[in-house]
Amino acid sequence: MPFHKSINSNPTADVIIIGGGVIGLTIARALALRGVREVTLIERGRPGAEASWAAAGILAPQVEVDRQDDFFQLACASRDLYPEFAASLKEETGVDAELDTTGTVCLGFTPEDEAELRHRYEWQQGEGFDVEWLTDDQARRLEPCISDRVLCALRFPRDCQIENRRLISALVRANEELGVQLVTGLSVKALRIENGKVYGVEMPDGFVDAPIVVVAAGVWSSLINIPGLPGFEIEPVRGQMLCFETHPRIARHVIYGPRGYLVPRQDGRVLAGSTVEHVGFDKSVTNEGRDAIRSMALEIAPRIAALPMIDSWAGLRPRAKDGLPVLGSSAAVAGLFFATGHYRNGILLAPITGKVLADAIVDGIMPARFAAFSPNRFASI
Repeated sequence: MPFHKSINSNPTADVIIIGGGVIGLTIARALALRGVREVTLIERGRPGAEASWAAAGILAPQVEVDRQDDFFQLACASRDLYPEFAASLKEETGVDAELDTTGTVCLGFTPEDEAELRHRYEWQQGEGFDVEWLTDDQARRLEPCISDRVLCALRFPRDCQIENRRLISALVRANEELGVQLVTGLSVKALRIENGKVYGVEMPDGFVDAPIVVVAAGVWSSLINIPGLPGFEIEPVRGQMLCFETHPRIARHVIYGPRGYLVPRQDGRVLAGSTVEHVGFDKSVTNEGRDAIRSMALEIAPRIAALPMIDSWAGLRPRAKDGLPVLGSSAAVAGLFFATGHYRNGILLAPITGKVLADAIVDGIMPARFAAFSPNRFASI
C-alpha cells in the first residue's frame, strides 16, 4: 500500500489534518467528498496503526452508556450511520469492513447485576430504544457458550461490531482514490498561529501552509505545541487485549459481562478485553493484564479455557479530562479545529465525527446539540 513519505514540492493545503487514525482518515474522506480539493493528512507512523488498530470494533452505545445524555445521543447517531458508511466504503474501495449486525448481549451474574440490567432495560425501553430482556434459559439458548451462572441478560439488536482493521484499510484506500495527500512517518512539532489565526504547521523538514488545521492526533494531541493555548490535555489510557482461535465459532453476538467483553469475528477469532490502565505511553502487554482478561473471559464463557490464545496487544486510548470527545472549532484561534479525546469510542464515533467536522469546516455549521463536546469548554482553548 503506497504512502507519501514527505510533503510534496508545493507545501500548501486547504486543510491539514494532524493524525491518521480512524478519526483523521474519516474526516479527510468526508472533506474530500464535500469537494475540498487540497487535503493533507499527516501521521507520525502508519495510518491507523495505534488505537484504531488495537480496538475491538464494538459499536454498542446502549451497552456502554447508563443514561440518556448528549454523549448517548451522539454515540447512537454515529452507530446508526454505520450501515451506509460501511456500504459506501465497500463501493468506493472494494474492501468489506465486515459490519456485523447480529447484536450485543449483556449478562448479569448476581442480583446486583440483575437490578442494574433491569434499570437499563426500563429506561431504554421507555425512551423507545430496541432492547430485549432475556431469562437465563433464553440467554443460553441464544448463546450456548455462556456460563451456567448467568441469571439474566439484555439483548441490544442494534448494537453491533465492525472489523476495525479492515475499516482502516478501506479508509486509507478511499482517501488515496480521492486524492488526499497522506504524509506518514513525520510528526507535527507546532502550529503557526499569528493574530488569533492559524497559518499552518511546523514539520521537521519545513513549514506547511494551510488556513485550516484539524488536531486529530489522539493521545499525541497534547504534545503538539499550540501557541497561546496552554492546558489542553489528552491522557493516554492503556487497554490490553487477548485473541483466541475458535473453529467452529463459539458465539455470534458480542457478549458483555460485568468486567469485560468477548467479540466473535467472522474468521473464527474471539477478541477478549480489556483493561483500563493509566500508565502513560507504555503499550506493554503485561502478565497481570493477560490474567485479568483471561479471568473475565472465563467468567463469560468457560469454554474459553480450551481455546488457544493466538495473539495479544495493547493500545492507548485518548481521554480528555472529562471523558468526553473534543469536537469543533476553537473560539480563540480562527481556522483551528479539534477532533480528539474519543477515549474508548473512536471506532464508534468515526462516522459522526467525520460528518460534524466536514459540516463545520465547509459550511461553518456546528449544531447546538454538539455544544457539550466543544473544545471551548476548556477555558484555555
